[in-house]
Amino acid sequence: MAFSLFNFGKSEGNDTKQKVVDIKLDQIIPNRYQPRQVFDKDGIRELAQTIDEHGLLQPIVLREYEPAKYEIIAGERRYRAMKLLQWETAPAIIEKMSDHEAASLALVENLQRSQLSSVEEAQAYRRLMDLNHLTQATLAKGMGKSQSFVANKLRLLKLIKPVQTAILDHRISERHGRAMLDLDEKQQRDMLMKVVNNRLTVRQTEDEVARVLGRPLPSEIAKQKAEARKQALSAIAPEAEPGQDVPTPAPKKTKAKKSSKKAHPKTKRAKQINDARLALNTIKKSIKLATDSGFAVTTKETDDDKAYQLVIEIPKKQ
Repeated sequence: MAFSLFNFGKSEGNDTKQKVVDIKLDQIIPNRYQPRQVFDKDGIRELAQTIDEHGLLQPIVLREYEPAKYEIIAGERRYRAMKLLQWETAPAIIEKMSDHEAASLALVENLQRSQLSSVEEAQAYRRLMDLNHLTQATLAKGMGKSQSFVANKLRLLKLIKPVQTAILDHRISERHGRAMLDLDEKQQRDMLMKVVNNRLTVRQTEDEVARVLGRPLPSEIAKQKAEARKQALSAIAPEAEPGQDVPTPAPKKTKAKKSSKKAHPKTKRAKQINDARLALNTIKKSIKLATDSGFAVTTKETDDDKAYQLVIEIPKKQ
């Protein structure tokens, strides 16, 4: 079944020891299903230097696909580093497996251990699903990912090849690519040229895509939301309920002659501020401003002898 692919390479017998043998490098070929398409040359040189100084800490894993011919299952970066060091042989563990098993294990091993680009990761997920007839949910569970994570990666494969290649080559980011998903092939091609030539940011790319599709600009929407939040959080003078006094700002202190009569201007003001209805009205005013600005706000109000209770819900995703 599907999850058997995550157990490939495990010994079925009682002998769990894996024998390490030396295999000539010219007898070894890379795995056809290696998901990594771009290898960092500087990273390979650094790995070669580490191996040269400390030795190979972990042997590579191979399978014999023809007599005296071996295919890499795990360890292509180590294999490339050993070639750079001009080693004649490589310490290796030989596993017995079919073409199907070898392809699946190579994909899983690289997904779990390599820092693949987003496109390489998406391509690996697609190959695993095709090879093993997996659903997105089954694959996600086996890889320890959420289904939405896998689905979002797979959406990148809807981009045309030039855009995917630009992501692989780090000329644009994954987010640049995602911004182009709603464009058709010609629009994607034109947008890619514009992004690369003008070095557009992700937000600028999103705006350009919105212009092409006749949609509101994300930058303008973001400004409007930021302004709405700013206004909602600012101090807003409440509208007075019928028959209710509105508190006025406290007068500035000025030097005055001492008088035997004591004035009590704060008494009435303190009573107004402590009025629970006034506080409730201030909160409602802020909620109304937020809803008028486009926020989906829901409230639930209760009133008993002791207090007003107001529950406010604002969804994180608007």
